[in-house]
Amino acid sequence: MLDTEDFIEVLGARAHNLKNIDVIIPREKLVVITGLSGSGKSSLAFDTIYAEGQRRYIETFSAYARQFLGGLERPDVDKIDGLSPVIAIEQKTTSKSPRSTVGTITEIYDFLRLLYARAADAYSYMTGEKMVSYSDDQIKELILEKYTGKRITILAPIIRSRKGHYRELFEQVSKQGFLKVRVDGEIKDIESGMKLDRYKVHDIETVIDRMLVETSADTDKRLTDSIKTAMYHGDDVMMLIEQESGEVRYYSRNLMCPTSGISYPNPEPNNFSFNSPKGACDYCNGLGTVNEINHKKIVPDTKLSIKQGGLVPLGEYKSSWIFKQLEIIGEKFSFKLTDPIAKIPAEAMEVIMNGGKDKFTVSSKTLGVNREYKIDFEGISNFIKNQYDEAGTASLKRWAKDFMDEVECPVCHGSRLKKESLYFKINGQNISELSDMDISDLAAWFQTLENNLSEKQKAIALEVVKEIKSRLSFLIDVGLNYLAISRSSKSLSGGEAQRIRLATQIGSQLVGVLYILDEPSIGLHQRDNEKLIHSLEQLRDIGNSVIVVEHDKDMIERADYVIDIGPAAGRFGGQIVSAGTPAELLKENTLTASYLNGD
Repeated sequence: MLDTEDFIEVLGARAHNLKNIDVIIPREKLVVITGLSGSGKSSLAFDTIYAEGQRRYIETFSAYARQFLGGLERPDVDKIDGLSPVIAIEQKTTSKSPRSTVGTITEIYDFLRLLYARAADAYSYMTGEKMVSYSDDQIKELILEKYTGKRITILAPIIRSRKGHYRELFEQVSKQGFLKVRVDGEIKDIESGMKLDRYKVHDIETVIDRMLVETSADTDKRLTDSIKTAMYHGDDVMMLIEQESGEVRYYSRNLMCPTSGISYPNPEPNNFSFNSPKGACDYCNGLGTVNEINHKKIVPDTKLSIKQGGLVPLGEYKSSWIFKQLEIIGEKFSFKLTDPIAKIPAEAMEVIMNGGKDKFTVSSKTLGVNREYKIDFEGISNFIKNQYDEAGTASLKRWAKDFMDEVECPVCHGSRLKKESLYFKINGQNISELSDMDISDLAAWFQTLENNLSEKQKAIALEVVKEIKSRLSFLIDVGLNYLAISRSSKSLSGGEAQRIRLATQIGSQLVGVLYILDEPSIGLHQRDNEKLIHSLEQLRDIGNSVIVVEHDKDMIERADYVIDIGPAAGRFGGQIVSAGTPAELLKENTLTASYLNGD
């Protein structure tokens, strides 16, 4: 009996065209299953060995869990001994989610998010200045350093660019013991019943203190108290005005632009995630693209009239409310529904497509009484957009999408992230710019990054950077150096998706696993094929078994063991024609041996 620690033994495999075959596969080796297309290679590797591995895995779950997963049928095989946990890396296993990218699959983007949350510098999107945050003691030291001998006003911002009369707010501020406020740049005494124009946008700050900055214990204590009070009422933000020059500076416990006063929350990894509301662009919801109306799809032929079906979403003329509205628009702009669309006035087409501000008069006769009423026309484009956004059924959504194009988001320009997230930078690059680099360029950027980090950043970032560099090197090793980690997974070929999963598995450093791969060399340049084989050897060398379904000559020659299935395809295949080392295979009288020998 074979030692199952050294071999996988398959007895009586009959899946598809397999002819009740027995095969012994050495463990912790690189094994190639080869043969003609249709000879039964995948039937042995995937439909027998992998299927049995999956079935055994599912059987380890409780009966309660299995009822939700559904049972897996036992493959048509008598017995398999020595089977390790199995992971199949097929060419068809690609996520179709628009939110899945190369970076999210490999987790490189997750590490990038962590890196930017911990080590990036924030910059103002208004002024480009570096954002700063301070402790109260740091603020006091800065004030003493810059304003000693000068008169300053310390304020707490309480309203920022909002409409309202704010009578109740002024009453509340007065009850808190403050006498003055700064309203739209002007300091005023708080008076009884004081209120503002409710329809205008206002900025309001509470005046906390006005003082001459001196180097004395009294000034030190007064500054400490005033800063604490301003931060309390200003929600961790305070404003300082030098009275003589009128210069305004902001100080915050959070990240803030000292000139404009705009602030960012202290960053978390989710602030850089397009799959989180904290980081995703609000306009495209983190997809990087939006669906916009294509007017040429609505009116593909301007020679047709509206009655002839020139407006594709409406079809040909019929007695309906929408055509009645179009007739009313025609009366207003002096055209008929029988006129070619090319001859309809541009102003009228603008109303038809996008709606208009004017209301249209409709006459109706009910019970002999003539009535007139006004209607709005929302426009065909707006109607289609609303159907797409709010459709209750998938069919309506598909109908609306026929008249739309997928275009780059005009707000985030395809980065998928909020504006604030793009102004966090490391060595001058934001996270989106790194994501758009080719993997080879990104790896080179990280190789030089350490020299450009401060000591504080190094202490925080080096372990994360090490993990990113490691995963990038695995992707390069499997020939994917030309991809960007921002690349959508649904745009990947089957071979690219397979090699990404392979790189991920190499990075996981699992041991004692049986990996099964389906023709991973397809589409690879000879140079990249060498890297791929080396990666598979790495998997083997750390203690895994690797089975590869493959035709590639280099892969077969580098294998530890080769199983040749044939002798032909379909019902003429399904048999083991040879099994052994590549050197032993060359001596056989088989099609594969002839191919390897160059015959």
